[in-house]
Amino acid sequence: MTDAIRTAIEGASAYLGEHPDEARYTDSLATARVVSGLHVRVDGAGGEVLETDMPAAVGGGGAHPSPGWFLRAALASCVASLATMRAAQLGWSGFRVEVDVDSESDDRGILGLDASTPAGPLSVRVSLRMTADGIGLEHLEELAVWAVDHCPVSDAVHRGVPLHVEVSDA
Repeated sequence: MTDAIRTAIEGASAYLGEHPDEARYTDSLATARVVSGLHVRVDGAGGEVLETDMPAAVGGGGAHPSPGWFLRAALASCVASLATMRAAQLGWSGFRVEVDVDSESDDRGILGLDASTPAGPLSVRVSLRMTADGIGLEHLEELAVWAVDHCPVSDAVHRGVPLHVEVSDA
């Protein structure tokens, strides 16, 4: 599997090096609709489906993970993917990774009780457990930093991406 990942990355890198104008694109659309109460279904252009719900404490049914959990899950899976891609690029064998992501939040922000309290996480922690044949902790730490630095989800969380809001009649 490592060879297939490395070969795919090399091919994509070579192609984009020759065609840099094709590197930038609009990401696929995610469309959310309220099913009932605070249960939301999100559909993707390729048939993807994701469902969320809010906890009972704020009026939800708690039947599905919250949107915030999916943010943490997206970050954890993205960092794990990028770490695996980088290990493959470096030719590391026996690479394994687990990524935990948690965050600290203050519900006063999401409920609008304190204008000075952000609605989103106050901080985010990414914890990686990794191993690879013959690779020491120093190199694993370098790979972890690389993975977090190149993960689009951690970049969006950390960098503060411009957000544009449009409203129209349904």
